[in-house]
Amino acid sequence: MASSVVLLGPPEAKRKSRSAAAVSSGHGDHPNPHRVAGKRSTVTKPELAWTENGSRTFKATGNPCLDFFFHVVPSTPDESVVKRARKAWKYDPSTTLKLICNLRGVRGTGKCNKEKFYAAALWLHEKHPITLARNVRTIAEFGYFKDLLEILYRLMKGGDVRDVARSEWQGRQGRKKQRTTMRTRKKRRTGGVVVVDKNRRPVPRSVRIKRNQAKVKAEKAEASAQRKEKKISEARDRLRKEVLVPLRRAIKLPEVYMSARQWQQLPYDRVPSVAMKNYKLHFTRHDGKRFGKYLEDAKQGKGKLAAGALLPHEIIASLKHGDGGKVAELQWSKMGEDMAKIGKLKNCIAVCDVSGSMSGEPMEVCVALGLLISELSEDPWKGKVITFDSNPQLNVIEGESLLEKTDFIRMMNWGGSTDFQKVFDRILATAVRNGASEEQMVNKVFVFSDMELNQASSHDEGWETDYEAIQRKFRAKGFSRVPEIVFWNLRDSEATPVQAKQSGVALVSGYSKNLVKLFMEEGEIGDPVSIMLKAISGELYQRLVVCD
Repeated sequence: MASSVVLLGPPEAKRKSRSAAAVSSGHGDHPNPHRVAGKRSTVTKPELAWTENGSRTFKATGNPCLDFFFHVVPSTPDESVVKRARKAWKYDPSTTLKLICNLRGVRGTGKCNKEKFYAAALWLHEKHPITLARNVRTIAEFGYFKDLLEILYRLMKGGDVRDVARSEWQGRQGRKKQRTTMRTRKKRRTGGVVVVDKNRRPVPRSVRIKRNQAKVKAEKAEASAQRKEKKISEARDRLRKEVLVPLRRAIKLPEVYMSARQWQQLPYDRVPSVAMKNYKLHFTRHDGKRFGKYLEDAKQGKGKLAAGALLPHEIIASLKHGDGGKVAELQWSKMGEDMAKIGKLKNCIAVCDVSGSMSGEPMEVCVALGLLISELSEDPWKGKVITFDSNPQLNVIEGESLLEKTDFIRMMNWGGSTDFQKVFDRILATAVRNGASEEQMVNKVFVFSDMELNQASSHDEGWETDYEAIQRKFRAKGFSRVPEIVFWNLRDSEATPVQAKQSGVALVSGYSKNLVKLFMEEGEIGDPVSIMLKAISGELYQRLVVCD
């Protein structure tokens, strides 16, 4: 249903001390974070658009760099990535370069979005090749050295070479299956008898001669190509045997032991997280007893099990891979422990959008991140999530196993819209019922969605009217502050919930748990630009330089 409501977010100028603190402590070298690198700050009226559900929204944040940070997700088309990169570079080249590398970052606050990083890197090579060349060493540290080879390969073969190769492989598999089916049907029709047409006319001698000449010529060309291929193959084989195999054996890669069938010697505590996810069924089949003991030791804290390279939804997806979810359970626990060591996610709660528009990978990411936030938070909010509904409900996540918990979140009721005033009403009622103190009140509300909201306000006057009402309600119950909002975008969408200068709101996107680290420290959010700059404030980002 279409709505005449505009989502404006909390008011900008209500908390002067918050804005001042954010500018002084979180914006690094930028005295005015909303006019990064001294760009002109012409004030224009924000352009409005419509969400897919018929509600008004902003078309952009007013800061092209923030638009890039918020809107580029794994499902974003490469053309859109390039378009946003071009606009952001025109606005502020240095920040844009950092944001491109933030897409690749597998550590710190990076998004682990490899494919969109490659798309942006190819654009850099086309438009700013000197900058790309000058920063190759630093760029490799955001991911791994192989990224440079992948960029080179895509430059030679085309940016979509991987998609083309995948489509061709799928096409070959389909045609192969079709040919097999047709042969089977033909054999059944003829009863296995080969039918020969005796009335077929003979081929003329001149045609046979030309056919043989063409065949000889083709065989010579093929022989030459085979000799060349043989030399390349021999060189590649020497590289594998004399260089790669010794290196792989030295770092104890699991594939070395698997290919040699040395399952009893395989060091499970050295298996990387992605390899563990991919090979766990092989370990169970070929070395079940020893692998089972390793998992039991890891569960009791006696063994080491890696989980750092996996995204939360990847762990969730591996729950049904055939091992009963044992590895996924341990990797999820390890991920939570690693996050807890970094800092505390004090008093936060997630609003999970499990509506139809989120089907597929965005839904799995929403479930995984919502569950992660609930487990990292503290009582009385620990283990709770809020439904994405016009009448939101605070749900206690049920289930003992990871699979049961994720299934519970997926099956929560949803109404396709969210009244944020009612979200805060629900939070306030829960806090009062549990006798929560000021220190125990929710600090931040994480909204995991595709941002295609129906409405976020119940009044035509917009969010500011609701926000003032929320403030009055909280003060009446003895709470001096209102929780802040983190809008977390999970799907390619043009919808933008708030403007760049909106105080008390953060805009982030992507599938990585790394961005949760931005909110683990004490202090207030500030505004969307503050959080963006915080995400690219690490030492590695400071080594990036713009040259052209």
